[in-house]
Amino acid sequence: MEPARWLFTNARIFDGSGRPPFHGKVFVEKNRIEAVADSASPISKREAEVIDCGGRTLMPGLIEAHAHLSWPSSVGRIINKMMLPPEEHLLVTARNAKVTLDAGFTSAYSAGSLGPRFEIALRDEINGGWLPGPRLRASSLERLPDGALGQKAEEDSHHRRGPEAIRAYVRDMAKAGVDSIKFLLSSDEAFKPNGSQTLTYTEEEVWAIGDEARKCGVWLACHAQAADAVKLAVKHGFRIVYHCAYADEEALDMLEAKKDEIFVAPAIGLMYTRTYEAESFGLTRSGPGNLGAAVHLERMQELYPKIRKRGIRVLPGGDYGFPYNPIGTNARDLEWFVKLLGYTPTETLVAATKLAGELMGREPLGQVKSGYLADLLLVDGDPTADIRLLQDPQKLLIVMKDGKLHKRAKHTIERCLWPMADLAVGQAP
Repeated sequence: MEPARWLFTNARIFDGSGRPPFHGKVFVEKNRIEAVADSASPISKREAEVIDCGGRTLMPGLIEAHAHLSWPSSVGRIINKMMLPPEEHLLVTARNAKVTLDAGFTSAYSAGSLGPRFEIALRDEINGGWLPGPRLRASSLERLPDGALGQKAEEDSHHRRGPEAIRAYVRDMAKAGVDSIKFLLSSDEAFKPNGSQTLTYTEEEVWAIGDEARKCGVWLACHAQAADAVKLAVKHGFRIVYHCAYADEEALDMLEAKKDEIFVAPAIGLMYTRTYEAESFGLTRSGPGNLGAAVHLERMQELYPKIRKRGIRVLPGGDYGFPYNPIGTNARDLEWFVKLLGYTPTETLVAATKLAGELMGREPLGQVKSGYLADLLLVDGDPTADIRLLQDPQKLLIVMKDGKLHKRAKHTIERCLWPMADLAVGQAP
């Protein structure tokens, strides 16, 4: 049986707040961080299992803000199609959840599922402790009136138009148990030429979406490339807006005015791999199969430094799960935030922990702080100096989720279950 108490000593703590790392220790009881102290301050507790961090970095678990756990491809298993028989697809989705947690992402906010109840079932299995995976905010299918990703509108009653039909859809999804409902408020070049500039819903329909979601107590997420789609999302209470490549100054003003209520995620990882790394899949920078990625990437590099300066909460999350962008490589987004969008490593880590924890909501999450959920990583090295360390599974010595060790390097636990009284770092029993 796993211990209910853990003491991490001799740690270099990055707490997720943005303050510089400091040397200290962290006490975990059950699934909560009970105490955080610097190296000179004692922690008085009775007994715990001790993990000597050896000066390595202890930090919050990473949070994927644009998760697609049912997108089939993951590290070690590339599947070059999106739709599978449902039985196989659900098993692949469960594997992808484990791969995500293995990569140090202890939470995931879904940006859409390929099965109506895949993520609801997966979330409940994970929460029950029966399957390994990240803390999950489960989503619906990505609703697009014209159909998307293999779904034909005429075959799916959930794609019916009009405010009342959409209200019924929101109620159905809420009753099914989703945490968030995903709408494509604009289309995309992946679906049709010049799709990014095509609005898919009327303002009356989007108003109905927002009104019914508030009544049902569910969150809203959207794919929004066109400036007017971004504006509709802000105006009608969407929690997170994905992409935003064509946001104009008015859209940025609206986002800034709601910056304490809304989040934005560019999904730059997908744009980068489609542009530079997917040639073997028929996608070249200038070819017709690029699906607009090169243009979107360039626009994001111009736009997101402006968004950053306005203090809008921007989150990593790169649309992982395509064959050229597999689940398990999610930490690459952190590197692109630094290299392409102008964020510092510390700002990027805050976005992937503290700010993304705010997106997850409901429980204090994303910081190494007393009272917060005990989702922790022990990293061999300093990711505030080299953020690429988080892409290397060998550098993730410990992955703790909800106070339980999912992964641990054997040599990290050196002493077991002994009484403590005002124990300082390095003090022997």
